[in-house]
Amino acid sequence: MLTRVAEGVFTHHSPLLQNNTVVVPGRAGVLVVDPGIDDSEMACLAGDLRGLGQPVVAGFATHPDWDHVLWHAELGEAPRYGTARCADFMREVLADPNWQANVTEGLPPEIVGRVSLDPFGRITALPADATHIPWDGPRVRVIEHPAHAPGHAALFIEEHGVLVAGDMLSDLFGPMLDNWNGTNDPIEEYLTGLRALEDVADGADVVIPGHGSVGGPGEARARIERDREYLLALRDGRPVDDPRVTSPKPGWEWVADMYEGQVQGLARARAAAGPDQAGR
Repeated sequence: MLTRVAEGVFTHHSPLLQNNTVVVPGRAGVLVVDPGIDDSEMACLAGDLRGLGQPVVAGFATHPDWDHVLWHAELGEAPRYGTARCADFMREVLADPNWQANVTEGLPPEIVGRVSLDPFGRITALPADATHIPWDGPRVRVIEHPAHAPGHAALFIEEHGVLVAGDMLSDLFGPMLDNWNGTNDPIEEYLTGLRALEDVADGADVVIPGHGSVGGPGEARARIERDREYLLALRDGRPVDDPRVTSPKPGWEWVADMYEGQVQGLARARAAAGPDQAGR
């Protein structure tokens, strides 16, 4: 079911991981951002749009995690945009002859068999100089940054004051860091991402995270500050005083385990980097 969250902006919610699909009507049809998880949900979305007489004229994947690059045949064959880095990442995934088995192995067990992989991950890179999604509708600014995943981008729907945050600014998850690979600093990358979102936060009357609850006026700024404190505590080796970790919602206790995994991963990365990194 489509839910109006702002003038000209709707969401379609998935219960499994509390994913939020975003739908923005334009002149000839709609933009669909991160279209959902299982086939029945995406077919439901397509049915809702048909009922409104609104074809899908563009899609957008905020980043290349599996649950953000899905699609369904009933949504049509509109271009599905992403940043160039997101598109490159998915092209490498799909170039592996065993990609379907690899993707299936990473799915939650309860969703295996409920996801069509035929249209999975076919992302069209935005033009190199694009600052907005190329479509005939409200201006949607693309805010690319290095946080969470390669080629991650938030969207700012300028005339409606809506920030679509991708996998950031969630009230369910703390910051989910990209993998340490020996050359990157995922905490600093995430802080850079928060600074990028900060540039539009004061103009955002609504913030839509990839997972969790939609926030109203002032929530974008508040969630940025909460995530920054989480990251600084993690970086400095202090306990994180964050209800998403200390008192998660029932059924979401594994979020605390994710935090512990980050603490351990940071310790391993610093140990591997040597004594000069021990205090960072």
